[in-house]
Amino acid sequence: MKIFNLTLFFIVSFFNAPVEYISDKPTVNIEEARLTQQLDEVKALLKNRAGYNDKIVFLVDMKIKSGYNRFFVYDIANNKILDKGLVANGSGSETAVKGDLKFSNEPNSKCTSLGRYSVGKSYKGMFGKAYKLSGLDETNSNASKRAVVLHSYSAVPNDEQDYYISNSQGCPMVSEVFFKRLEKIIDGSKSNIILHIFY
Repeated sequence: MKIFNLTLFFIVSFFNAPVEYISDKPTVNIEEARLTQQLDEVKALLKNRAGYNDKIVFLVDMKIKSGYNRFFVYDIANNKILDKGLVANGSGSETAVKGDLKFSNEPNSKCTSLGRYSVGKSYKGMFGKAYKLSGLDETNSNASKRAVVLHSYSAVPNDEQDYYISNSQGCPMVSEVFFKRLEKIIDGSKSNIILHIFY
């Protein structure tokens, strides 16, 4: 009888135990030291130039592979990441060694340009709603001339994956689902949000 009760106890305990789901896909997060450095650059800009949203900033870490979340919505006031998603890099940024990227501000380069951008007004383009981007640094000063904008594309997946996602023509291109979340933040902001792409 004692053996039966003991067995029953272990069976009940097993089925009542909390279940943990462990993903076989590693989630890559932005490194704290790199995050601090990039935030300092954004804060310096906000301090010297009035008229930008000083609560929320968009950070894109191009050191992270495109199959992993590398577009971060960051709450400056509370020092925390609010949201994250996948974002494509320009096809011209790809090199012979997959994962290593090059960057350019030149027209027709199809490259991603590094630097800080001001997320401007929306318009309806070939990919639907998109947001104009104005380059605030020498490294991305041709953003308007190159028609580099923030937009969505159906081929960009919603979830992280172990392989690379499709490339853009140089635009920060996100999934339709993630774009909807960004849209609420951008349209709800009374001032332009800074988008900072770094490597």
